[in-house]
Amino acid sequence: MDPAPADPTPSTSREPAEPSASPSRTPDAGAPAAGEKDGPLWSDGSVDPHSNDFWAQSNVTLKTREELTALTVELGIAQTGGVTSTGAWRSLPESDFTLTIAEKDGYLVHTWVLKQGRTVPAGQWMFAGQYNHARGGRDARDDRYVATARTRSEQLAVSGDFARHEG
Repeated sequence: MDPAPADPTPSTSREPAEPSASPSRTPDAGAPAAGEKDGPLWSDGSVDPHSNDFWAQSNVTLKTREELTALTVELGIAQTGGVTSTGAWRSLPESDFTLTIAEKDGYLVHTWVLKQGRTVPAGQWMFAGQYNHARGGRDARDDRYVATARTRSEQLAVSGDFARHEG
């Protein structure tokens, strides 16, 4: 069972940022994506404002203007001390995805894979990884995400980090 916060909608929103000049790479994610936008797919990473001195939630928001026939979202939380998973959720149906959570190369990695035969409709969707961490404010500067997707006509890839972007 995936725990979900009482209000899964972040209290702040931002306009899409320009893609970064140098692409990021999440551990074990394959080739780096070109940035936060690729064709009809846009992405953003943010640390949930309800995070605290012991627990945090990292949110990956995806917006798609077209139906997706394949989707993999990988969220890498850098091991900064005491980082352990407390769960994950997504705003799409749980039964449509396979979720794995594993420690790999200094990261806690949450991976959601859309099951064969399922689709993601056009819209805005969130994928959230929750975790405990060492006491105090946690620096998310090394955290990364990558998402690969397919529409009926093209392969897409986006990636990013969890830094604030000015719109």
